[in-house]
Amino acid sequence: MSEPATADLPLAARKDQDLPGHWLLARMGKRVLRPGGLELTNQMLADAALPGADVVELAPGLGKTAADILATGPKSYVGVEADPDAVTLTQKVVGSRGRLVEADAAATGLAADSGDVVVGEAMLTMQSERGKDAIISEAFRVLRPGGRYAIHELALEPDSLSDEQKTEIRQALARSIKVNARPLTEAEWRERLTANGFEIEKVGFARMALLEPRRVIADEGALRALKIVGNVLRNGDARRRILGMRSVFRKYRNELAAIEIIARKPVDNE
Repeated sequence: MSEPATADLPLAARKDQDLPGHWLLARMGKRVLRPGGLELTNQMLADAALPGADVVELAPGLGKTAADILATGPKSYVGVEADPDAVTLTQKVVGSRGRLVEADAAATGLAADSGDVVVGEAMLTMQSERGKDAIISEAFRVLRPGGRYAIHELALEPDSLSDEQKTEIRQALARSIKVNARPLTEAEWRERLTANGFEIEKVGFARMALLEPRRVIADEGALRALKIVGNVLRNGDARRRILGMRSVFRKYRNELAAIEIIARKPVDNE
């Protein structure tokens, strides 16, 4: 019998050199895996006006943002996650305060017009253009008129980057994180959202400094940051991967940014 393809293996069974970058960092103990860190996540959640809202989170991953969402006092929480390992992790975080649905973000199975806010972080970036449109369209379908779609993604800047420059950056990212990352410029993010019916309410930015020591300490705390460093130092494969990722982030530090967008589903009579 032939060996299963690496992509078909459960995350826990994959070798460090084969894991997607965010899951490798999670294995080393990192909990905050968003390009703009906790600061931009907290700003996005505040701008999304979550208290008392029916909230849907797409691809909650480790459940870190799920905990932050629940802390705001939403009326309800539903997480939609395709990876069964991540479903288990987030369900432990959520407990009886919400529910998890194992489904694709582009086909959630949730009722139309059932959510006040849809939240998605660092997941549209990993999709093709068709995949981005499918997920954005599903968020639009799930939201009630007037509902908000809050995203925190990776962006390219400035808008004037050439197609050749964009391709170079995307290919370098894909090689280092082992995910086919396709970040967009601000103008391109706006275009994708408005093409699927949304109106843009707010756009914000933060530095893309995911692996910089100052950001790691700010996101994880000093003690946990030390534990992460210790785990990386003891694991040669992980260390080589993570240093390679940081090298790419630093090389393109002037062209990479974290972006927050709050988009709104129009009310029919507007």
